[in-house]
Amino acid sequence: MRHGPVVVIGAGGNVGGAVVRSLIAAGIRPRAVGRDPEALARRNPGVECAPLDLADPATFAPAVAHASGLFLIRPPAISRVGPLNALVDEAIAAGVEHVVFASVAGAQSNPVVPHHRVETHLTSSPVSWTILRPGFFAQNLGDAYRADIVRDRRLYLPAGEGRVAFVDVRDVGDVVARVFADPAAHAGRAHTLTGPEALTFAEVAELLTAELGEPVSYVPATVAGYLRHLGTQDLPPAQRLVQAVLHAGLRSGQAEVVDPTLGELLGRPPRTLAEYVRDHRHLWAAEGRR
Repeated sequence: MRHGPVVVIGAGGNVGGAVVRSLIAAGIRPRAVGRDPEALARRNPGVECAPLDLADPATFAPAVAHASGLFLIRPPAISRVGPLNALVDEAIAAGVEHVVFASVAGAQSNPVVPHHRVETHLTSSPVSWTILRPGFFAQNLGDAYRADIVRDRRLYLPAGEGRVAFVDVRDVGDVVARVFADPAAHAGRAHTLTGPEALTFAEVAELLTAELGEPVSYVPATVAGYLRHLGTQDLPPAQRLVQAVLHAGLRSGQAEVVDPTLGELLGRPPRTLAEYVRDHRHLWAAEGRR
């Protein structure tokens, strides 16, 4: 690959932020792009930052100019993926040599999720690509589920007794860095990424209880009840629907398979959910309750 930076979408979030840190650790120069480059610069000191607004195609070409690679992720607020596909096309026109797309597990056969359309566009394009399909992130506990845990000491989800092989975004970031270090070895490949064990949400609640020293419960929700619950969080309707579909799918075992690929790519065991909870216990500390 040429010596330009790797453009990182979502560098202000969990996955993109982990990718930036892993690229730096691997000696690969990232370029963090987003709507607020000043905020990105504060979050990623010393990293090149540039504006990118997916609602403004005029920002696409400058964001990917002189870049060697593109890390692509669908921001949760983006339900129509046309801008993401247009960004891929702009990157190809700019000479980007490899694109890594962080999709979701099962997207290749699930046209309901927006990631499916991005995968279809990317795999039919002339650029070298790698698709990563991580399952549910451990970081959901400190993000999407955090308010319920902090406020009510509960997990309220329509997952039934389904098991989840939670994957840590820190491991995903390390895989992305390995791909960009040797893109030819991963070109045209799709990797499913899971954690090393599959847990029910009742078991997740037990982990939180043990770490925090306070009872945390899992309360199974109906899909309708969960949609109403998400409605109180000021999320766009399309995002609420995607979250409900993904969680309801856990009932049929969609995320319970433990795949060995992540450990093989990393050359070490993946992080466990217990490690994530221990490393981030401050996120759910009692003083954060309202």
